Amino acid sequence: MKKYTLLCLLVAALLFEGCAKIYYTPDSRSLAQSHQVIAIAPPTVSIAASKNITADAMIEQQKTESINFQREMYSWLLKRKMQGRIRVEIQDVNITNAKLAEAGFVNTQLLTPTEMCEILGVDAVMTSNYTLTKPMSQGAAVAMYVLVGFAGATNQTGVDLAVHDYKTNKMIFDFNHKLGTTFGSAASLVDELMRQASKKLPYYENSY
Repeated sequence: MKKYTLLCLLVAALLFEGCAKIYYTPDSRSLAQSHQVIAIAPPTVSIAASKNITADAMIEQQKTESINFQREMYSWLLKRKMQGRIRVEIQDVNITNAKLAEAGFVNTQLLTPTEMCEILGVDAVMTSNYTLTKPMSQGAAVAMYVLVGFAGATNQTGVDLAVHDYKTNKMIFDFNHKLGTTFGSAASLVDELMRQASKKLPYYENSY
């Protein structure tokens, strides 16, 4: 019994490595209620360097993970909207990426959140940064196996998720967390992170 309890405590410690840091402005709720449409910017993804993988291959993996995370975040929010738990419209990520590409900005790190809002024609933009120890996607995992002889999901993931208001030109919400466990897919990771972040996300009906 004691061994089982100890095992549970160890698993819990791995699942929630440290406490999430959540910041939101006093007016974040009122500003969020005035938003009609928000966009999800392509996430910035950093993967720990490996001497067995070329720089070009690493860049391609980061691009793949960025697309996966963006689509999973969109799916998560869209599902909650269909459930009536989110009122604001979420711009289709295909439209978001097409507008950014048309404006000549494939790399969103060159843009400020306000500039992105202007290009995308939205009231707010959700930005995010993911830090991975290893690639998450199936394709990247296979590539990793071919190149270095092993595969597997990341064993440490850090995320910073923020919402930026267009009118006030300020960040109204920020969620920063690090998990020290493995996730089998981008979907399972995003589900866990968004579920925690939504506790204070100004668009979510159960927040505050």
